[in-house]
Amino acid sequence: MKITIFGGLLVAALAITSIANAQTHIPHINRVQKKQEHRITMDVRHGKISRMQAYHLRMEERRLNKEKRMAMADGRVTRGERRHLRLEERRINHNIRRAEHRDRVS
Repeated sequence: MKITIFGGLLVAALAITSIANAQTHIPHINRVQKKQEHRITMDVRHGKISRMQAYHLRMEERRLNKEKRMAMADGRVTRGERRHLRLEERRINHNIRRAEHRDRVS
């Protein structure tokens, strides 16, 4: 009897936890951040951007991570917060592209 009650409580706790995680899960933003970090690393390796430019771009990524943590702090990422995070990731993507092509003359 006690095992059945304990098992039921455990299942209920796991269900509530998974519901809370579903509200804060932002896979698109996480995926884009990984791609951007990889681009920065490869651009430094291939000499497209300097280490100092990479440092500044990574600082922007850290700022986005902080904003993401703040958005998830209340256990829910609202549509407006998600929109803001996507806008910031697009801005960082644009800055990476500008850094890659900074030395080229058009």
